[in-house]
Amino acid sequence: MHANDSQFATTQRNLRRLAGLRAVSIAIQALLIAIALLWLDLDLPLLPLALILFGYSLWNLLTVWRARQTQPVSDNEFLLQLVIDALALTGVLYCTGGATNPFAWFYLLPLMIAATLLPKAHVWAMAGLTITCYSLLMAFYTPLHPVDGMVMQHMAHDSGFSQHVFGMWFGFVLSAGLVSYFVTNMASTLRERERVLAEAREQALRDERLVALGTLAAGAAHELGTPLGTMALVIDDLLLDHPADREPELHTQLSLLRKQVDRSKQALSVISATAGQQRANEGAPESADRYLRQLFESWQVERPGVEAHLELGSSDPAPRLLADYALDQALRNILNNAADASPEGVELRARWNPQQLEMEVLDRGPGLNASAASAVGKAPYSSKAQGLGVGLFLAHAVIERLGGQVSHRGRERGGTCTCITLPTLGAQA
Repeated sequence: MHANDSQFATTQRNLRRLAGLRAVSIAIQALLIAIALLWLDLDLPLLPLALILFGYSLWNLLTVWRARQTQPVSDNEFLLQLVIDALALTGVLYCTGGATNPFAWFYLLPLMIAATLLPKAHVWAMAGLTITCYSLLMAFYTPLHPVDGMVMQHMAHDSGFSQHVFGMWFGFVLSAGLVSYFVTNMASTLRERERVLAEAREQALRDERLVALGTLAAGAAHELGTPLGTMALVIDDLLLDHPADREPELHTQLSLLRKQVDRSKQALSVISATAGQQRANEGAPESADRYLRQLFESWQVERPGVEAHLELGSSDPAPRLLADYALDQALRNILNNAADASPEGVELRARWNPQQLEMEVLDRGPGLNASAASAVGKAPYSSKAQGLGVGLFLAHAVIERLGGQVSHRGRERGGTCTCITLPTLGAQA
């Protein structure tokens, strides 16, 4: 399961839990109203309370329906759910004594939920709303009257009770501030830890795939050596039988095949060498501008039919780059994918500073949708009919192994921009 799918499932599950908690809250409020009427003989405005709880229940049914939909629940939507909870509680408290109601502390519930699940800005917005509602209930509310019409003397005239109500309000304001600050920070720390763990699990999975691909590549290199050698001998015999002076077109085609066989044998020899021991020229520091020019020129020789353009757009001295064969292959794979998507136009733009090299590979192909962009680099993926999807997967792995990053985004007029960043070894002297 990808991170986006996991996050979607979590938001839906949190919304369902909120609906369940709200159902319990509605039942408790109805029970307390019944106790106040039947046991405490309080004269409560039944019609407004019934309308508030009925509307609240309908909203909860709508929330249950929403939690079953496929659309993800955003932070703003979840905040709206908690705002409705706070406003419904305000309506009930207004009809049942306002701030003198001993259950005014229920305002802490939506605030604590917000502090656990939502960003800081949303939490402080929720804190401001609950404090405002509680403060208004200090002045605007329906007093609690017994059935015989006598106002409760200790609530109406005892100054000590007024101080108690003020103390409750002050305690709530203090609690709201502490919850908003400390619980939010702790929740942010937990979310960050979960993010790091998810990235570590994803990296471990990708490393397992890379090890498997490396094992298969080494085996394939061993198996393909013999048929490639046989093909080279046969092509050499055909070149002797069909010299250039007698059959120039056929001789040219056979020469092209011979070059491709040599290129394949060279690639296999590199795989075999790197599987057993490290190459002597691996990881050599090189000037970024010279490295990119050489790479781009050699790639153009391999793809002569592609209209390509190189732009080195930085005026600073070029820093040194840790370049090896794996990086060459990674960048060539990205360029080849761009060329396959739009052979009529490929651009490689590069700029740098003493700390990093930034590159953009641009094409005018069909582009990548959101799901494809998120899948590239995490698993083998290909949009081509006969593609294996290994090239970009390995390119991401190699660049990230060197401390860099790769991302893909769409262009305004169509096509894809592949953004690559690589750390440098400092400014060139």
